Amino acid sequence: MPNTKGTTTRRTMALTIAGSDSGGGAGIQADLKTFHSFGVFGLSAVTAVTAQNTVGVQAVQALDPPIVRRQIDSVRSDLPPSAAKTGMLANAGIVRAVVGGLRGFTQPLVVDPVMVATSGDRLLDPAAVDAILNELLPLATLVTPNLPEAAILAGRSVGNPGEMSEAARAIVARGAGAALVKGGHLGGDEVVDLLWDGERERVWRSPRIRTSETHGTGCTLSAAITAGLASGLALEPAIEKGLAFTHAAIASAPGLGSGRGPVDHWAAPESADGS
Repeated sequence: MPNTKGTTTRRTMALTIAGSDSGGGAGIQADLKTFHSFGVFGLSAVTAVTAQNTVGVQAVQALDPPIVRRQIDSVRSDLPPSAAKTGMLANAGIVRAVVGGLRGFTQPLVVDPVMVATSGDRLLDPAAVDAILNELLPLATLVTPNLPEAAILAGRSVGNPGEMSEAARAIVARGAGAALVKGGHLGGDEVVDLLWDGERERVWRSPRIRTSETHGTGCTLSAAITAGLASGLALEPAIEKGLAFTHAAIASAPGLGSGRGPVDHWAAPESADGS
């Protein structure tokens, strides 16, 4: 067959470095589905394998750090991504392997500091927190913690919009380029998400969807933002599209499983923001 590489349209690529979710709603699986929905070719480096479903996480097996590093090196040597994101990193050895694998990476990096699953299951070795704070955070273009994660990263309680603002500033002071603190854990009829980029604060408010079908929302949002950045969007427009896509994905969740079901990764980005 003829070689058609030179005649095809080059596809924007993005890399996800995260754990595998056997239930398909979060982790690598959610990231790749989201990339695809945004027209971005997904690359992956698996950090851990989980046995999980909509009810919870039954088992976790972290990969050896050297194979995590080899995956990143392999991808970057041949398929250079225009943006990357991290998710579940499991332990300090993997965090350091990822930091090493991203050395010299000048494209946008989104860090989703996955520490606790939506179900409440712990997904991060406590010893890895220091490695994330001291080694990974300074590489991040954007960090996307939920309230419990923001509290750990900022070293303070986070339970209202004022404390979200303080936490975002504390996280950026630790070296991150920007912090998007997600307010889904707050009560009320609105979901408040707050961005601090070191110079300006921006708040997004959206109607709360009363549903338990929220498995993988954090992964989906960070992947959607990564896809936007890979496609050339600036940070705020990428976040805006990511939030709109995630809201639409929750609204049209397919109702799978008997626990916290996954969101709808078929939700079209165009329909998510009305454009």
